[in-house]
Amino acid sequence: MSARSAWRAVRALARHDWRELWASRAALLFFVAMGPLVGHAFITAVRAYAEVSGSAGGAAALSQGISPLDGIVVPTFGAYALAAALLFPFVAIRLVAAEKESGALRLAVQAPVGVGVQLAVKGVVLAAAWVVSWLPACLALALWAWYGGHLAMPEVMTVLAGHLLRGMLVIGVGAMAAAVTDGAASAAVVALAVTLGAWALDFAAQVNGGVLVAIARFTPDAALRPFERGELRGDVCVVALVVSCGLLALAAAWLHPGRALPRRVARSAVVLVVTALAATTGQRWRGSTDTSEDRRNSFAPADQRALAAIGAPLHVTVHLAPEDPRLADLERGVLRKLQRSMRHVDIEYAASTSTGLFERPRGTYGEIWYALGDKRAMQRSSIERVVLETIYALAGVPTPSAEAGEAGEAGEAGEAGETYPGYPLRATPVGAAWLFYLVWPTLVIALWWWRRTR
Repeated sequence: MSARSAWRAVRALARHDWRELWASRAALLFFVAMGPLVGHAFITAVRAYAEVSGSAGGAAALSQGISPLDGIVVPTFGAYALAAALLFPFVAIRLVAAEKESGALRLAVQAPVGVGVQLAVKGVVLAAAWVVSWLPACLALALWAWYGGHLAMPEVMTVLAGHLLRGMLVIGVGAMAAAVTDGAASAAVVALAVTLGAWALDFAAQVNGGVLVAIARFTPDAALRPFERGELRGDVCVVALVVSCGLLALAAAWLHPGRALPRRVARSAVVLVVTALAATTGQRWRGSTDTSEDRRNSFAPADQRALAAIGAPLHVTVHLAPEDPRLADLERGVLRKLQRSMRHVDIEYAASTSTGLFERPRGTYGEIWYALGDKRAMQRSSIERVVLETIYALAGVPTPSAEAGEAGEAGEAGEAGETYPGYPLRATPVGAAWLFYLVWPTLVIALWWWRRTR
């Protein structure tokens, strides 16, 4: 078959799957539900944002701490985290399992393109449907801009990228569940088991720490968090794409009705090994971009340059329990930024308990050791400037501010002195309830009915 004929067949498959998707009741319920879900999240977020901005007559929070990313964008798109866990898997399962249950799959395998290509086309169609489901959230952000709210597009696009990767993971899980089981009901159980398992792993990592933290940072919820704080992480993107493709390949190995069980198992083993190797390689990629407007994921530019010039690897040993709030402050304010700024940063979590309440009182609990080459230093502080000065002392380099002052680099000092202004807004969610609770569901139902009867 020529490439032109294959392309025509792929386009015909895409049109067929798109029509099947929009004709299904699962898709109808999913799109109808997204309106109220997003509407409730958006209305709640706008009211909370107005309260923080001083709408109740009380003192407003410091404007530098009021960010539309945290107050509006992330809560509004939080509805999609719920949909990805409990609604969208069933849409993916229905598109894959319907052909198995009706017997159409036995005819489909005789098509000019193979089962793997057909499954890839379904994945693309489902990804397109996932993107279309963002329309209510985009309408909510348009309303926010109409109210006079501020939006930083790099932050918004980063959050969208995170939800796109999450949707691709859900599509992979749904296709795999539909392929390895006999019906949609069994596939739904498998998909829910995977979701609950990911939640359990995430919870165990937060409580117990250790090696679970390294594994759990690629669960769907944990993988989304860097994007929600405005950080575009290369390792998360690569691992999510690799795992999504691996799940689709695993589904292709099991979907062919004429393939014997030993052959399916052998193909699955190959897919799992290749996926594991690719994911292990991808998670070593340290590239990342800070798209947040307040530069919350980065040190000051002068510190960034000074840390990037340090070639020796930095080893950090943290004697703080996973539930100790000081560890959260240290990770948010220092460790994540160090991993972005330096080429080699290795972090070891050495606490032996989950809370730190029952550590030995005269032990090493609370200590944070920094080792650079053959030099070591201990600090108990999680304050950014204290940690940076410790690292500069170990590296034998002056602090950037002192260096700039001696050299008279006024430009660098001004660059480091830029502050985030914050965007307080006392807005009322005018028209949001009508739009998301009435207009959106009515419009979706009318469109679904029109497509079924045309």
